[in-house]
This record gives sequence, C-alpha cells and structure tokens, in this order.
Amino acid sequence: MIKKIPQYIEPLFRPPAEADSLIFQVALGCPHNCCRFCGMYKGVRYHERPEQEILGEIAETASSFPDESRIFLADADVMHLPFERLYRYLEEINRSFPSLARINLYANARSILAKSPEQLRMLWNLKLNTLYVGLESGSAEVLSMVCKNETPQTMIDAVKLAQSCDLKCSVMVLLGLGGHRYRDIHIAETVRVLNQMQPRLLSALRFIPVPNIKMPPEYSEVSEYEAVEELYQIIAGLELTKTVFRANHTSNPVPLAGRFPSGKPAMLAELDVLLKSNQLERKGPGRKPFYL
Repeated sequence: MIKKIPQYIEPLFRPPAEADSLIFQVALGCPHNCCRFCGMYKGVRYHERPEQEILGEIAETASSFPDESRIFLADADVMHLPFERLYRYLEEINRSFPSLARINLYANARSILAKSPEQLRMLWNLKLNTLYVGLESGSAEVLSMVCKNETPQTMIDAVKLAQSCDLKCSVMVLLGLGGHRYRDIHIAETVRVLNQMQPRLLSALRFIPVPNIKMPPEYSEVSEYEAVEELYQIIAGLELTKTVFRANHTSNPVPLAGRFPSGKPAMLAELDVLLKSNQLERKGPGRKPFYL
C-alpha cells in the first residue's frame, strides 16, 4: 500500500518540541508577517488552504498512519482561523486518530483573545493542548520598534485567558531583541510580563539577524556575552510558580533547562560560571549556528 502523507509547501516551520509530531499545514504563511525580526515567511502570501482539502488530507493520512498521537498544525498563528473551521479540523483529527494525545499550534495574542472562553474550552475538549506564543519582549518600546503588532498587556491577557481554559502556553522570548538602546527595559519589562503571565512553558532564544530581515537603524546587536548576561538577569528576576524552562535552541551559546521555582538556583549558578569563564565573545555576536 502506498502511504499517504500530508502535503507540505515550503517553507515549513515547527517548534523543536514538535520534531516527532505529524504536521498538517492548514494555512500558508503568517497573517501579520510584518515583524521586523522575523524572516520565516517573508515572500509568502498568507492564505488558508481549502477546508475540504484539509479534511480529506487528514482522513487519507490517517489511513496510512492511524497510530499517530501527536499532531501539530501549521503555519504561523493557526488560531487566526475562524473558530468553526478550526473546530471541524480538530473534530476530524480526533475522529481519524484513535490514539490521539494532543494537538499543538502557533497562536498570536490577538487571535487567542478573538475566541471566547467557551470556544477555547471546546477546542481543549478536542485535545488542543499547547499554544506557542511569541512574547519576544515585555517592553512596549521594543515591540513597537520591531512592528510586533501586539502590546505587553494583550499578551498577558491572552496567556491568562488560554490557561484559564486549561490550555498550556509555551511562551518564547528573544534575548538581545532590544539591542543596546533598549537593553535594560527589555530585560526589566520581560521579567514583569512573564511574572504576570505565569506561563506553563517558557523558552529563551537568542535573536540573530538573518539576511532577509531589516531591523531599524537604531538597533545594534548585542554581544554573545551580553546575550547570556540578559538570560541571567531575566532568570534572576523571574518569580514563576510552575514553569518548565528551556534555553536549548541552537541560537543560544549554551543549552540550559530547568523548572521554576526549584531549578532557578542551579540555572543561575551555571550561567554565573559561564559568564566568569572568559569563553564568551564580549565584542561581537560569537558563534552563530549554520541553521536556526
């Protein structure tokens, strides 16, 4: 029997944690696609694939891979889809994959807030589990500089709403996004916002400018040392009660992981040793991964 796999149109992105997930690309690109720090979907016109095409693809794929338990819906901000359409996709996935454990997707704050608590809980009942939310920075100035089209408060409200409906939020922050000009406020406000959010999952990535993005003139890239110093200061300021933390993306100079609050002292101690080791580049960005 020829196995049917989902149709993928490049570029296709997924979080590192979704490496073993079956992916259905229900929309192409990003509905906002104006963030100056992000080159993921530049040149891709956002559009939603036809509903019947997706429903058929789910059924066909299930006939070849009926035991899949982990599903990821792509591309960016799948929560932007109309509730009724997203609900039907989740219904079909639940019907087609009897071993299904969870469905995850990217979600912007405004798209979460556009759904009612009742709608979010209905999606949770269909095994929607984790929403990947890009905070990037808790600073309104930094978000404005990079054209994020979100405010710190909308992102706080969105994460609180989602988690009140039993959905997990995996929140991402970008070390160095404030550059030198906004560095202090980027650190302080990111700590403030995260402490209000209390996300269940948190990851920190180092911002690395890539060729197809255009940061504003006032932005100047921080050094490798300064990026790790930012990570130390953010962790030091966090008062999280139940959060799994990861900074193991290839963009980071050193992999780091732990749980808040119990793992906070150990993570700070590890970073303190690194900062005192003279291994980090103080005048430049240091090692950059070939792939991000």
